[in-house]
Amino acid sequence: MSLARTRIAVRLLAVAALAALTAGCFQPMYAERADGSPGLREKLMGVEIPPVDKNNASREARIQVEIRNQLAFKLYGNATGMPPTHRLVLRFSTTRSSLMLDPTTALPSSENYGIDAQYNLIDLATNKSVMTGTTFSRVSYDIPGQMQRFARARAFRDAEDRSANEIAENIQTRLASFFVAGS
Repeated sequence: MSLARTRIAVRLLAVAALAALTAGCFQPMYAERADGSPGLREKLMGVEIPPVDKNNASREARIQVEIRNQLAFKLYGNATGMPPTHRLVLRFSTTRSSLMLDPTTALPSSENYGIDAQYNLIDLATNKSVMTGTTFSRVSYDIPGQMQRFARARAFRDAEDRSANEIAENIQTRLASFFVAGS
């Protein structure tokens, strides 16, 4: 019995020793830098997001405002941005398709909404593109009944908002990766 306990103790001690050796190898992504260089939070706050360039009162303008607002909150948090060092140019297109049809009415009972986005990060000092990428989002939503047109409109709008949030999350993650790794 004591031999088994000794083996377990030795194994736990070995695991603890390995954990202690690797503890200094990792640095949290959003940690402040000890050497005085700007941290990730400051770099993200230097990204300028241009205003909406779509026609006023259009569905595309509302989606672009939603993406812009979500992205600004993810990059800046509750603060406002710092003096810009980079500009993010965003272009997107939307899709909408019916997934399931009601067999009696031949009207859709579930639809799919998607956003395909292309983004380009431009360094303002050199006015050159330093990173480009694409992302997409697909969300589905149910249509509660053909006679409930307001519920259908609200479900569609919620799908747009969820998709815009996912696009903003994907872009923010990619920007954070770029500023940490440099590629």
